Amino acid sequence: MSRRLAVLLAALLAAATPVAAQPTKAPTAVITLEGGARIVLELFTREAPRHAENFVTLAKKGFYEGQRFHRVEPGFVVQLGDPQSKTLPMDHPAMGTGGPGYTIKAEFNKVPFDRGVLGMARTQDPDSAGSQFYIMLGPAHFLNGQYTAFGRVTSGMAAVDRIKVGDRVKSIAIVTK
Repeated sequence: MSRRLAVLLAALLAAATPVAAQPTKAPTAVITLEGGARIVLELFTREAPRHAENFVTLAKKGFYEGQRFHRVEPGFVVQLGDPQSKTLPMDHPAMGTGGPGYTIKAEFNKVPFDRGVLGMARTQDPDSAGSQFYIMLGPAHFLNGQYTAFGRVTSGMAAVDRIKVGDRVKSIAIVTK
């Protein structure tokens, strides 16, 4: 009888003990440019969960498809995410002012703005980010704690280095494992 009770108690304890959660791999985004070049991004779901989720949602909706890089600052950033870039001339005064129609709250974190890091563009208001993001071409630590870092390039940085104003995004695919 006591043996059965011990087995039953052990079974109950095992059932009640939480199983260690398997770490989930952060989503990966694959940007394919019109010319075929690919840029692979790792998204920081822990450091900037709302920004990563926002990017994934927009990418899955096809928001970025057909958009053009509207800003290229050698040694600093390439920038994308203004839906107006699909149709407006690159030198139009409104270029770089568009967004998804909403904003998200800043998620400043400790990720340094080094080469290959993704940052969310915004106005002077820290909580004004929406869809525009940039990829760092070089370190810019003066951005640390002022902008939200939400990912990094894991492959294809050479393609990022070749981006010119007007280069078009063919697609952004989200891969989760």
